[in-house]
Amino acid sequence: MQRKSSPEELREQFNRDVERFVNLEMGQTSTMDSKLAIDLIEKSIGALNPGALSMCDIGCGGGNFALRVLRQFPSIKVSLIDLSPNMLERAAQRIRDLQGNVVSITEGDIRSIELKESSFDIITAAAVLHHLRSREEWKNVMEKIYRSLKSGGTFWMWDLVRYEEKNLQAIQYERFSEYLLKQGGQEYQRMILERIDQSDTPESTAFIQRLLWQIGFREVDILHKNAVFAALYARK
Repeated sequence: MQRKSSPEELREQFNRDVERFVNLEMGQTSTMDSKLAIDLIEKSIGALNPGALSMCDIGCGGGNFALRVLRQFPSIKVSLIDLSPNMLERAAQRIRDLQGNVVSITEGDIRSIELKESSFDIITAAAVLHHLRSREEWKNVMEKIYRSLKSGGTFWMWDLVRYEEKNLQAIQYERFSEYLLKQGGQEYQRMILERIDQSDTPESTAFIQRLLWQIGFREVDILHKNAVFAALYARK
């Protein structure tokens, strides 16, 4: 495997790119079906978590997903985690501007952060877990998420994924490349693809689902999948 960006390098990158990740209605425009996915996750969270009191947004970025949860649960207690202090500051301010209740802000890498057991009704992770570098890291992080959810709590992720069959991966990656070209032209396409090559190590939805079942989640499913992006949920 080629060398990928370190957590320190990712922190510097995200500190520079805050505004690129701040779009409440669309999410990240470099991801296919971003608006559909963020709308779907918001509605699904509202339907599956009546009475939710607490949430944790892992890799919160500019706060798009936390703000969507806030629409469903205006008084929910929000905990934010991100590598980038600039992202955390922006997310917290956006939530507080809407009278949201930010109870915890943690700067750091989810791989080294401890989450209190049975603490959250909802955990979200949008466009962050593709920075995990091995299946062992995936296992450790998912076990941490599972333990920190209350009984009946739900986990939601929207992320870059891959296909285990190389020919399918090539077809779907080409679709994504064409999407980027239409979105912003050749320079934009080049920038995003180079960033993925340098920084990202996505996993397959097949692996993620198997792992979630093995850890102990009692419900696991794919909410949406298109090309190399997928939204999944799991209930403890």
